[in-house]
Amino acid sequence: MARKRRGNNRALLAVAALAGFSQPVSAAIIGTCTIMVGASGTMAANPAISILSSKQAGGSSASATVVASSLVCSLLNLLDCYSVSAPAPAAFSSAPSGGGTNVTFASVFRLDGSGADINGSVPQKLVNGTHAMQIDLIATKSSGIFPAGSYQGTVTVRCE
Repeated sequence: MARKRRGNNRALLAVAALAGFSQPVSAAIIGTCTIMVGASGTMAANPAISILSSKQAGGSSASATVVASSLVCSLLNLLDCYSVSAPAPAAFSSAPSGGGTNVTFASVFRLDGSGADINGSVPQKLVNGTHAMQIDLIATKSSGIFPAGSYQGTVTVRCE
């Protein structure tokens, strides 16, 4: 009977040892991507008052800083471990009555001082390091004009 118990103990010890090896070590493998929100942007109207955009004269881009860091990317010399995007919202966060009707939204962003606009919905691959980001929101009214009042739109920056 004692012999049978020893066999079971060895089996349990083997299972425990295997379980110890299968524990994830996600912090060292996955890495991090941190987004630090900077200045808010300002939207301005075009002369016809049918477009509100941070790209219009008098408008200003929002800003953020993205810091990508992955040990696996560094060790394997990979260049595309994280991607960043800034898709347009479906609606204004706040708008006067009728201000959000018949409106389509688009967003663009630029990375690291580049003058080239990137469609906000298209993920841009990042290398490890710190990246400056400028984000613009464009709201276009398909019919009529934007009524007077205060408008607010929120673009969510994603790092995946």
